[in-house]
Amino acid sequence: MTTDSPAPQAAAPATPSAPASAPASAPASAPASAPASAPASAPASAPASALPDAKTAMGWLHTARFFTTAAQLHQLPPVEVPEIAFVGRSNAGKSTCINTLTQQKQLAFASKRPGRTQHINLFALGRQGVTDAVFADLPGYGYAAVSRSDKQRWQQVMVNYLVSRASLSGIVLLCDPRLGLTELDEALLEIMRPRVEQGLKFLVLLTKADKLTRAEQAKVLSITRLQAGGGEVRLFSALKKQGVEDVAQLLWQWAHPATTQDAPAAPATSPAPAAPAPEPTEDDT
Repeated sequence: MTTDSPAPQAAAPATPSAPASAPASAPASAPASAPASAPASAPASAPASALPDAKTAMGWLHTARFFTTAAQLHQLPPVEVPEIAFVGRSNAGKSTCINTLTQQKQLAFASKRPGRTQHINLFALGRQGVTDAVFADLPGYGYAAVSRSDKQRWQQVMVNYLVSRASLSGIVLLCDPRLGLTELDEALLEIMRPRVEQGLKFLVLLTKADKLTRAEQAKVLSITRLQAGGGEVRLFSALKKQGVEDVAQLLWQWAHPATTQDAPAAPATSPAPAAPAPEPTEDDT
């Protein structure tokens, strides 16, 4: 069993463009500069619609495409749509999860050496070139083969991202249920708590559920719900496709908050006005 490095302390919130504790310079492989512009966002006045069925949610996820990558927080372009981050220990199945949800084999890169992927990768989602959400794939943490200094540096970058990224609206924390929530996982939950209290959504996704019996699944689900402190907890298996459609619908709901709120009731004496028609709208183990 590997020993995690000490959990990083949360830095004071900073503007997304230049967190105070971010590394001074990018690794050699980092892009020279941030992309010139953010993805086009959906119109703010888009008409409301009902929650989608699983087929619609899965179809939306399939529109995911690579947007940009960054080695430092200040290299990330600002976005004006909901951003959902995927975080977790190295080898928790993060890349496999993203690729399974988006029904693409190589959208998220799964390194053959866990812990070596040290960039934040953004993926844009939305039909017909209109971006209505962004997924952020954060580097895995806690893998012993990475130097202590690298682990601490990226843990701090992750903390600064979680604290200061303005467009962040939801977090998916992936966890191997055979290990449970580790000290670093619990530290991240604690760091997220102030933003969760302000409305940030989070989901603890128990990956590789196919490796557990039904009784073991029920037990770990119950324990994790107690540890999650009010967040969503779901079982997930890329191999058996367990929980895939359920998670797809949840993420769609996170990305389209305006369409999931109950519309105000119309006065009893007059009919409700007709709603405008909605505009038409690609492994780690």
